[in-house]
Amino acid sequence: MQKQERKVVVIGAGSVGTTYIYALMHTGLVQEIVLIDIDEKKVMGEIMDLEQGMAFVPPVEVRPGDYSDCADANLIVVTAGAKQKPGQSRPELIQCNADIVKSICDKIKSCDSQAVLIMVTNPVDTLTHLALNQLGWPRKRVIGSGTVLDTARLRYMLSRHCGIDTRNVHAYILGEHGDSEVAAWSMAHLAGISLKHYCAICQGCDSRAEHEDIMRRVRDSAYHIIDYKGSTFYAIGLSLTRISAAILRNEHSILTVSLLLQGEYDIHDICLSVPCIIGNTGVERIVTAGLSEDEQAALKASAKTLREVMSNIKF
Repeated sequence: MQKQERKVVVIGAGSVGTTYIYALMHTGLVQEIVLIDIDEKKVMGEIMDLEQGMAFVPPVEVRPGDYSDCADANLIVVTAGAKQKPGQSRPELIQCNADIVKSICDKIKSCDSQAVLIMVTNPVDTLTHLALNQLGWPRKRVIGSGTVLDTARLRYMLSRHCGIDTRNVHAYILGEHGDSEVAAWSMAHLAGISLKHYCAICQGCDSRAEHEDIMRRVRDSAYHIIDYKGSTFYAIGLSLTRISAAILRNEHSILTVSLLLQGEYDIHDICLSVPCIIGNTGVERIVTAGLSEDEQAALKASAKTLREVMSNIKF
């Protein structure tokens, strides 16, 4: 079937999926948003709540649907899965969510869709790999939300520390969306000035110690939020909107999404996050930036961690 103009299918009516829809409605990016979940009653409640705000957003149709809607979608976003509990690590969620994702992918595959799929369900890197294997699509069309949110957290915390607008801070978190993630300090810059040189000019702190503290706070952010309120959904909803815009507008934006590496960064056959150019077909190109020796070693260690997680999945 020929794809309609900017149709997005969201699978999962939990807090992340519905917050994403709410954020997406304000952008004017799409003409149609379809929500799918096994809890049909909840879907109807969420749709009714969202519909009643139509007077305040650009024109868009939001409706319940089924997997046949994937056939002509531009974008499929999978948020369905078990909720992470306080104190529970992402890998502990894996088998339950793996079974959910396998079932979802089997239904999507039967639709012969040409959409780009964004995996959001945690552990996102491992489940992106599982979805790619299950669907059999080209790797560029099956991506995970990866460290786009972690990168935003790093930029925000650096901006607060340096007293600079977040939009003028450019830095990346690579690797696993989880405890082994890597801050690529060698790639960080503020208004074109490398962070290393900026810190030398500023001399306002012990930069090494501050960088370690910022990285710790970035890594632990989700755990603190879950302890405080039970789950995270606002920032991930906004980060998904950013990824969606890059795809639907064919922006060629550079985002740290998770995808299967096949030799890039000297890493093979594992999904993790690196800078990628994103357009309307998904990942157009992987940006293979030169990392420091320590960062490259840390990225390989992150890949090793993810391999260990993958080895425990019952396919």
